[in-house]
Amino acid sequence: MFFGSCTSYDKYVHLSEDLEIPSQIYPTNFNQTWSAVVGVMKKYDIELQNQETGVIKTRWMDNTSEMNFSDSFGSADKIKAARYKILVNVNESERGSKQYTKVSIYKRQLVEQDFLHGWKEVKRNRSVEKILLYRISRLIKIDNYLQKIQEKREKEQLEQAL
Repeated sequence: MFFGSCTSYDKYVHLSEDLEIPSQIYPTNFNQTWSAVVGVMKKYDIELQNQETGVIKTRWMDNTSEMNFSDSFGSADKIKAARYKILVNVNESERGSKQYTKVSIYKRQLVEQDFLHGWKEVKRNRSVEKILLYRISRLIKIDNYLQKIQEKREKEQLEQAL
């Protein structure tokens, strides 16, 4: 009985991994995080960018050649067409006097094998989402470092003026 429940648990683990949206929490204020997100997303074709709601959405972008190249050594047939879009959501919260921001990124990937079957959503490996979250964290760290340098410079100038 115990072993049967463990094997069924494995099925639910895979299900929860499929439904999980990659996200990361940053110990910064909303404006700093939003600036980093906009900096990372500027290379994409943006359809919607609303700072008040904390949402950035891209237009559908074609990646047929990338999908066919990545599976060129696999057993799957060539894909007729592939496209994706990215949705970024930025939320802020406070815990005591500290501000935190949560960034969630969802990439929707569709492929069309042939005209008769139409577009189908495919399972994604979340690498693009993880890369974008990493780039956002790097931009925030660089911004914090530059702020510390600026504060130090202002402090030194104040001491020299006295």
